[in-house]
Amino acid sequence: MRTAPSGAEPGTAYDVVALGETMVQLVPNGARLAHADSVHVGIGGAESNTACYLAAAGRSVAWVSAVGDDPFGQRMLEEIGGYGVDTSHVLIDPDAPTGVYFKDPEPTGTSVYYYRSGSAASRLTTKAVDLPDLHGVRVLHLTGISLALSDGCAQLVRDASIAASAVGAVTSFDVNYRARLWSVADAAPVLLAQAAASDLVFVGLDEANTLWGCQTASEVRELLPGPELVVKDGAIGATSFGEHGAAFVPAHEVEVVEPVGAGDAFGAGYLHGLLSGASATERLASGHAFAEAALRSIHDVASVDEVRFIASLR
Repeated sequence: MRTAPSGAEPGTAYDVVALGETMVQLVPNGARLAHADSVHVGIGGAESNTACYLAAAGRSVAWVSAVGDDPFGQRMLEEIGGYGVDTSHVLIDPDAPTGVYFKDPEPTGTSVYYYRSGSAASRLTTKAVDLPDLHGVRVLHLTGISLALSDGCAQLVRDASIAASAVGAVTSFDVNYRARLWSVADAAPVLLAQAAASDLVFVGLDEANTLWGCQTASEVRELLPGPELVVKDGAIGATSFGEHGAAFVPAHEVEVVEPVGAGDAFGAGYLHGLLSGASATERLASGHAFAEAALRSIHDVASVDEVRFIASLR
């Protein structure tokens, strides 16, 4: 393997380091997949989505992953780098492809089909990763998706989290349960253990209900009493629990163009507020503002200009 061209000086102390797989995204133009004659090519990945929002908002961000030595991998590096994310810690694997997924718009919602088995990122391990020096890094951002990709990726998440905690970085964990990757029975205890070991946890109330049977945000807090906790409840709002106690900020009404990526955007907005020293309610409001930008976009990440504008208001 080799690393992508450098985007930052060696030893950079980043605001945020995000680790996880990103895939090429193919969306049919004007039709369902079964009848489409052409597709729009983009990219999408929970961790890099969050990284792109934060970099566009002015934060120093690195994305750690692996891509195939193919045109899709090259496009991914260019697009994510275009948001200001340092991609110099991304490995280029000559022996595995870049993962791909398809969106299929339907009247009742968007279906997603993944083709990621054996992808370059799924082959990452603690030994085979270019993790930057975490001294001085303020936040390490991880998601539950990586825990499901392979045993090597799961161990990498755990090891990276321990390494970040050892040097005083905040370990941020978005549960991000994906039913297509693993069953509830397999996922529930693993995701709960990683959440409990993290400093900051994001989880949807629907996820918490599916995984752990929680009916309310308070029940999630009872299950996870240690970390700063953010429970997202879709169009209703979000609740945070921490040293400040509990705080709730309702979501604004917004015309939804495409919901995919809104959770990643919310996490970025919340982290942006955290890094700015904002209050609990201000962090939640920032999360909503970033999520609204994602909901108004057909892409997983809104434009750089829109993110910069939103960040300037926070």
